Amino acid sequence: MKRSEVNALIEGAKTLLETNNFALPPFAYWSPEDWKGKGAECDEIRDCRLGWDITDFGSGDFENTGLVVFTTRNGHKSNESYAGKTYCEKILISDEKQVTPFHFHWIKQEDIINRAGGNLVIKLQNSTPDEQLADTDVQVSMDGVQHTFPAGSEVVLKKGESITLTPFLYHEFWAEPGTGTCISWEVSKVNDDNTDNRFLSAVGRFPELEEDCEPVHLLCTDYVAGDGGY
Repeated sequence: MKRSEVNALIEGAKTLLETNNFALPPFAYWSPEDWKGKGAECDEIRDCRLGWDITDFGSGDFENTGLVVFTTRNGHKSNESYAGKTYCEKILISDEKQVTPFHFHWIKQEDIINRAGGNLVIKLQNSTPDEQLADTDVQVSMDGVQHTFPAGSEVVLKKGESITLTPFLYHEFWAEPGTGTCISWEVSKVNDDNTDNRFLSAVGRFPELEEDCEPVHLLCTDYVAGDGGY
């Protein structure tokens, strides 16, 4: 992805969230220049990868395969400084037909909540012992109510509705065509994108960036831990 594309997506996300009365924390607006003045007091943001996370999953086609994420809080699986923070919260922005590809987590359990905008479609399928797609029925909790669906079912979350996704449950999602961009929330156990994502097909979780311009805001993968720099 080009840095100019990432910049535009962040600006669009800020506008969308502000329009829907969702306020972001101050560090969402820090510039690279601002970061140069931030020291160890901001290490939690760096170490736990809080902030902007834009990905096309290595597809080179963000319009059809991609996701805009802002992580507001997260712990860390091995850093004792954050041992008490056993949870994560993310904002997820999905466009119509824009797919986040089939994946599951070995450890993380998460709730996905449709907060605003269009309907969110989530396709569900159990994993086999060798981590392929199973043909067994899927059992999930949706807003505290247990449901059973055939393998490969597509569940639609309207605004205010949520689903609990357990470990080893494959899921992919997108905003339902004709309903608009979806703003959803992820509330989960600690998130670790380096070791706890199992994608059905090989993807790149974080994009390689073509630096065709300067960043407006840093991505969570841009931080230089501990030195306040970029």
